[in-house]
Amino acid sequence: MAIQRELWEETIVGNVFRKNDFWMDAFNADQYVLQGRVVHIPQAGGLIGVSKNRNSLPAAVVRRTDTDATYSLDEYTTDPVHIPYADQVELSYDKRLSVTSEMVSALRQLVADNALYSWSPDVANYSFTKVNATGNDLAAYTTSAAGTRRGTKVADFLTMASLFDNEDIPEEDRYSILDANQYYSLLADLSATQFRDFSQVIDPRTGKVDELYGFKIRKRSKVLVADSNGIVKAPDAVAAADDCPVSLFWQKNSVERALGEVKFFERLDDPTYYGDIYSTLLRFGGRVRRADQKGVGVLFNGIGGQGA
Repeated sequence: MAIQRELWEETIVGNVFRKNDFWMDAFNADQYVLQGRVVHIPQAGGLIGVSKNRNSLPAAVVRRTDTDATYSLDEYTTDPVHIPYADQVELSYDKRLSVTSEMVSALRQLVADNALYSWSPDVANYSFTKVNATGNDLAAYTTSAAGTRRGTKVADFLTMASLFDNEDIPEEDRYSILDANQYYSLLADLSATQFRDFSQVIDPRTGKVDELYGFKIRKRSKVLVADSNGIVKAPDAVAAADDCPVSLFWQKNSVERALGEVKFFERLDDPTYYGDIYSTLLRFGGRVRRADQKGVGVLFNGIGGQGA
């Protein structure tokens, strides 16, 4: 019996993003995806000029030049998985989830890593908002890194909030995502005596910090990695001894996500495998929405022992 592909595809999408809630904290560009592969968004031109007490007539006529923002979605494909006795798979929802678990776990990490990277500022085009972390030194923990790295303090969030305010970034819907080590570094700073006033932001039952200086806080095992100069590296870049962790800060309308086509493939009754072969394809992408890249910032946890 052939599987219900739509049901499997929905299950895969739901579980890929279930543990990466941060992707919901961005502008949703799904409606602009063409043929499941390319995002095409019309961009309005510059603002219309306004004069007070105009005394020169006729006024100069201007023409607004609109542009298009277009980018291709990345394609993620899983290795084919062999499922014996496939005709029994749809007996229960739990069984279907167990079958797709390998595909989901493989997709989840890679898609999330690249989504965060697509939201990181491009230093080649804009002197982006970068805050150097000022917390206590931590033992280096990214792959191949050596030495110590700066931890995260409450004061670093205050600095980032000030920079966002100076760029007139809306105060609502601001987010941040920290890796586990930096999250607990922040938590330790919040628990210190001098920051007792911040105790109301910590859930005493879970020790969870939900928001600080207007930034809703997300936690993940890892976020981004940069070189010693603070330039964010692609997830598949070669690790180096001087790599440093980076936390990401953004306003919801400053970044976007787009989910394209999702395909579930099958080869039934394969005589060499005595069962069925399945694989899946998913297209997903994102970007910093503003050309000047304002509304996105990084907290750079640089090499320790160098002062704040």
